[in-house]
Amino acid sequence: MARPITLFTGQWADLPFEEVVRLAAGWGYDGLEIACWGDHLDVRRAAEDEAYVQAKLALLEEHGLRVWAISNHLTGQAVCDDPIDERHRGMLSDRVWGDGDPEGVRRRAAEEMQLTARAAANLGVRTVVGFTGSSIWKYVAMFPPVSEELVEAGYRDFADRWNPVLDVFDEVGVRFAHEVHPSEIAYDYWTTVRTLEAIGHREAFGLNWDPSHFVWQDLDPVGFMWDFRDRIYHVDCKDAKRRVGNGRNGRLGSHLPWADPRRGWDFVSTGHGDVPWEDSFRMLNTIGYDGPVSVEWEDAGMDRLVGAPEALAFVRRLAFDPPSASFDAAFSTR
Repeated sequence: MARPITLFTGQWADLPFEEVVRLAAGWGYDGLEIACWGDHLDVRRAAEDEAYVQAKLALLEEHGLRVWAISNHLTGQAVCDDPIDERHRGMLSDRVWGDGDPEGVRRRAAEEMQLTARAAANLGVRTVVGFTGSSIWKYVAMFPPVSEELVEAGYRDFADRWNPVLDVFDEVGVRFAHEVHPSEIAYDYWTTVRTLEAIGHREAFGLNWDPSHFVWQDLDPVGFMWDFRDRIYHVDCKDAKRRVGNGRNGRLGSHLPWADPRRGWDFVSTGHGDVPWEDSFRMLNTIGYDGPVSVEWEDAGMDRLVGAPEALAFVRRLAFDPPSASFDAAFSTR
């Protein structure tokens, strides 16, 4: 099966793209999952400028790398979010933010996601990874009391905003892999079921399996992969560590910064947390996933120049291929 192992550039977008390419190639990665921010990828230019696309691909080829997926989490977040506020201003491009009018921001974010599909197609990429945003995440505590009608309206809002985006994905032959993640329309098992139902299970919309977001919610990342096996369009390898056993650290993080020992959980470099990685890779084999396995490096307690190559070695060790024959075939007398 020989799944390629890539590095997600989102946490490296403060560096020039050329520098990230050089680092990833030197460590031995097979390619990059390119983030659509920093100077790593301008989706409008990639959608409209063939020379820009060819320059990106030539740089990758020069260093022996490829691209199988691009990611536009930051823009996707603004498609459905309510409220739109200063948090979004800090992560959106000027052209998406515009004058900051919330509905205008959502509309321009949706248009930018349509451009992202076209950019992916021009790069020869079939998968865009990202977030959807959510108008109902703010109701997650269910207090003040939230009616079922209000929740249902949130799923309709998601479908109304994302179906036109997915129409373009269908048009250009690209799929969207939503990262199941708190603050999104699908953030756990049952919200994923409901999200897929909201858009009629259309094939353009699938899932990016990132187990780190399951661990701290006490969800089973391996069982999730099996149940949604026809929708696993991309895989990110990110880890999380729980620290909730002392009776003080809360599951929700207590508004504390990353790596604060009072937090109930933290993102950590792949292999340093509570994700059952071997079971996960065995399940990837079982469901026949043969796409890229992308290291998404996040660890506030470790230098990324140490963590990224270490994570690659860890994933290579566990990402073994399934057997070519059943072990008990040797017991047959025929």
